[in-house]
Amino acid sequence: MTIDMDRLVFRAMMLADIDTIVELEQEAFTTPWTAEAFTNELLNNMFARYMVMELGGAIIGYAGMWVIMDEAHVTNIAVRAEYRGQGLGRRLLHELQRTAVFFGSAKMTLEVRVSNEVAQGLYRKFGFEPAGIRPGYYSDNNEDALIMWAELDTTQLEAGEQ
Repeated sequence: MTIDMDRLVFRAMMLADIDTIVELEQEAFTTPWTAEAFTNELLNNMFARYMVMELGGAIIGYAGMWVIMDEAHVTNIAVRAEYRGQGLGRRLLHELQRTAVFFGSAKMTLEVRVSNEVAQGLYRKFGFEPAGIRPGYYSDNNEDALIMWAELDTTQLEAGEQ
């Protein structure tokens, strides 16, 4: 199924979305976040910014970050399995970067499994470069995380390019 990218809607995550987001988390990750974790992020973390990506009113992806001073730290990004491979992760990351710039970020960082070459390839297309390793970062298998950083090009992002 090919997605009409013009039909995608990006909006702030709400408490009412959490059950759907937890389903998506369980589908996408071996150590998914809980409903309590998302509730805490939305209600108690003043640095947290989460968005959902909808198609026809259904949530098909989401992304989150913490914006602290002029840096944004990506916490999660996921697309429903049946919609992967169509550039939706790219669209989500672009919207996340635009939002980060809106909130004053000049740089963005994230951790990614050292074995996740697909995600690393996506991040490199967005200007992320390796900056170090977090040994044993992932609790499910003690896998290392690759730390990546990107400078945010505010003029490009504000113009809607990427």
